[in-house]
Amino acid sequence: MQKTERNYAEPVTEVVFNRTKMEFSKFWNQLNIKMEKVLFEWGLLLLAVGFLLGRALILAKIMPFALPFIATVYLMKKEKTGAVVLSVLAGAFSISLQNGGFVLASIVVFLIFNRLSGMIEMDVYKKLPFTIFFTMLFTKLSIFYLWMKQLTGYDALFVSVEAGLSFILTMIFLQSVPLLSTKKSRQSLKTEEVICLIILLSSVLTGTIGWQFYGLSFEHVLSRYLVLLFAFVAGATVGSTVGVVTGLILSLANVASLYEMSLLAFSGLLGGLLKDGRRLGTSVGLLIGTSLIGLYGENNQILSANLYESVAAVLLFLLTPGSWIQKIGKLIPGTNENTIEQQQYLRKIRDVTANRVEQFSDVFDALSKSFSQNGLYEETKNEARDVDFFLSNVTERTCQLCFKKEQCWAYQFDKTYEYMTGIMHEMEQGTIQQNTKLLRDMDKHCVKAKKVIEVIEQEYTFFQANQKLKQQIRESRRIVAEQLSGVSQVMQNFAQEIKRERENLYIQEEQILEVLKNFGIEINQIEIYSLEQGNVDIDMWTPFCNGRGECEKLIAPMLSDILGETIMVKHEECASYPQGYCHVSFGSTKAYVIETGVAHAAKGGGFVSGDSYATLELNSGKYAVAISDGMGNGERAHYESHETLQLLKQILQTGIEETIAIKSVNSILSLRTNDEVFSTLDLAIIDLQDAHSKFLKIGSTPSFVKRGNQVIRIQANNLPMGIIEDFEVDVVSEQLKAGDLLIMMTDGVFEGPKHVENYDMWMKRKISELQTSDPQEIADLVMEEVIRTRSGMIEDDMTVVVAKVEHNIPKWSSIPAFSYKKKAL
Repeated sequence: MQKTERNYAEPVTEVVFNRTKMEFSKFWNQLNIKMEKVLFEWGLLLLAVGFLLGRALILAKIMPFALPFIATVYLMKKEKTGAVVLSVLAGAFSISLQNGGFVLASIVVFLIFNRLSGMIEMDVYKKLPFTIFFTMLFTKLSIFYLWMKQLTGYDALFVSVEAGLSFILTMIFLQSVPLLSTKKSRQSLKTEEVICLIILLSSVLTGTIGWQFYGLSFEHVLSRYLVLLFAFVAGATVGSTVGVVTGLILSLANVASLYEMSLLAFSGLLGGLLKDGRRLGTSVGLLIGTSLIGLYGENNQILSANLYESVAAVLLFLLTPGSWIQKIGKLIPGTNENTIEQQQYLRKIRDVTANRVEQFSDVFDALSKSFSQNGLYEETKNEARDVDFFLSNVTERTCQLCFKKEQCWAYQFDKTYEYMTGIMHEMEQGTIQQNTKLLRDMDKHCVKAKKVIEVIEQEYTFFQANQKLKQQIRESRRIVAEQLSGVSQVMQNFAQEIKRERENLYIQEEQILEVLKNFGIEINQIEIYSLEQGNVDIDMWTPFCNGRGECEKLIAPMLSDILGETIMVKHEECASYPQGYCHVSFGSTKAYVIETGVAHAAKGGGFVSGDSYATLELNSGKYAVAISDGMGNGERAHYESHETLQLLKQILQTGIEETIAIKSVNSILSLRTNDEVFSTLDLAIIDLQDAHSKFLKIGSTPSFVKRGNQVIRIQANNLPMGIIEDFEVDVVSEQLKAGDLLIMMTDGVFEGPKHVENYDMWMKRKISELQTSDPQEIADLVMEEVIRTRSGMIEDDMTVVVAKVEHNIPKWSSIPAFSYKKKAL
């Protein structure tokens, strides 16, 4: 008998759990959207709050909640005022006809007073609390007079208290009602807004007094749920605050619930302390607080009732969706959710800013390329075309009406063209009168040779002007292209700096803390922003040191040994009282420092010199030394040299590359005036990390580097600035060493010695004979030697700048730490 195989476990269908989960998430999101629409857009939340506030009482008589709520809604959400008034009246009439009648009367009086207050010029938000105060005062006094025909001191005090509470509640509702009437997302609430929201929610809970379900009090369950929610979201501080505020307002509404304030405050404190245990830990805090406070009751029945109410609150808390809790957490300052939200917001702002900067950088780069391409296109133009245009203008004025036009330009074109272009080139060289052969041949060839030569001379003047204008346009385009390219690069670097986030260096922070602790130094807090070589950035908070300088003498040397580079105190804020903490910022110091000395004198011993000098440290960790010599002497030369250095300093400090900066300054100087006023520039840029130096010399004299007994001459060939628009900057590089002396001078010093044939050899010999290494002394000695050769006469402006390169040795030596910690870092 043949057996047939059967699959008894054949799958009927495939269950896709991910799809089910996605469908549930989509359903839940749609449900949240619909609930938000019903609660906020339709105003159901305002109606529910209005109904409960209409029922809210203090000491069973005072009703300060209803009118402030209605007035606030009337001011902020006027379209929903009618529905809110009906809900508040429904709540008031649900207690008694007397309460409903009082609320209705106060609404009518408020509308009258509000219309009358329109005559007072004052901000409506500041005016509303006073309007509510006088409305409540007038309404209560009128009721007492109509019903009782007399007013005792106790009644007056009672009325004043109710009006004063209404005044305060109006200011509170102005802060909190907008939170219930709009679903617009906010980054976070202010502390005052959080407190106002808690007071509003507590006031709403008073409207549930008297409601019970199987013996469980609604106000107790909801108040404990409120405390659980805020304690879990914001911690012990906010949890206990919510407990105190809620318990106080509930006890004012019902004196029998006075012990509830202690229970809520203690439960909020415990729940906040146990929030690390998630929802279960916070719930345990409420149950423990309920048990401890319940022991003060007279019998076990009160304890069991309180426990049941707390258990009901815990169940509500456990059933609360996590998305709701996250939304609440984002609104309260200091919570993890709010911190993350703020960081995301700041990160978004940072990214948007960086993208905008990058977009501007791309725009400038595109403009630079556009100008460069146009300039390149015009530079490669066909010169013959310009000559043809020139000759066409000449022939139009001379050959157009000549009877030999056809013979010259049809049958003898090449010969005619050669003669006219030859005359043009001779005029360009200024040798037209000396070339008699060309003039004689032209006279034989053309019947109007004299007139043609005169017209060519006239047109050539316009031709030269046109060519010069085109050259200036090309130069201007090239200048703009280079400057736009430099700006684009600076903006690109700035965008990268913005995008650079702080690295997570928690492990390194703990290691440094441990090393300092083992050495006996107490540190309260440390934050490491960067450990990049040459760019270390560390902040510390240390105990009050009473000016003993522990940070500079101990902590900075230890950090230097730990990180393998010299660390210094960049900024220090000492504590103002003995128990406080000092804030100290540590950063990398430069590997080299520059010490300078300057000697200068004006021509004839005057007060105004045509030379100017500048020394400045750039943001990029470089040091710049510059000398500029204006043409001539006096105020105009001083102005030109000073202006040159000022422009150069401002451009260099933006981060633009040195050669582009110099070209930009040269272009500005050459284009801003037609006067032939020029200036030289001698610039040295020294990298403070490795002492590598760049020398850019524009029409300046040589500089010298003294290294021991050796003297190194540094020279580059460039014309002074402002003479020509287009020039290439020769950059001379030199690796300096510690102890090197850089000596820079103007031509008044270099060419100053009298009866000297080789200025270069004379200056080298004088520098090599110097016995001192102090920069200021060297500058003075060089200046004195030059003046002595002139018998004390100063025949030109003279300036000497000496820069000495030295290792940056900290004031306090590094203190060795544990080697394994150094390796870990």
